[in-house]
Amino acid sequence: MDTGNINKKDKLNRINRINGQVEGVKKMIDEGKYCIDIITQISAIRSALSSLSGIILQNHIEHCLVHAFEQQDKELQEKMIKEIMDVYKKHA
Repeated sequence: MDTGNINKKDKLNRINRINGQVEGVKKMIDEGKYCIDIITQISAIRSALSSLSGIILQNHIEHCLVHAFEQQDKELQEKMIKEIMDVYKKHA
């Protein structure tokens, strides 16, 4: 996934859009909208969250992990790799 350099503002914009989607689902439920339409919107929210998660993980790898290797800090490198593997195992 090539996300380029997604900055804090871009990430916050994404999460604000996701929040808007969640509010939309809340309104759909309140208004008694068709169940399949609600499920479709929930699926879109999951996809948006997954995309944001991937962007944040890529940023972590490109900056934090790379920094650990540049510093030649073996303990930090192992810690970062373990964190990434734990996240991967949870979400794969």
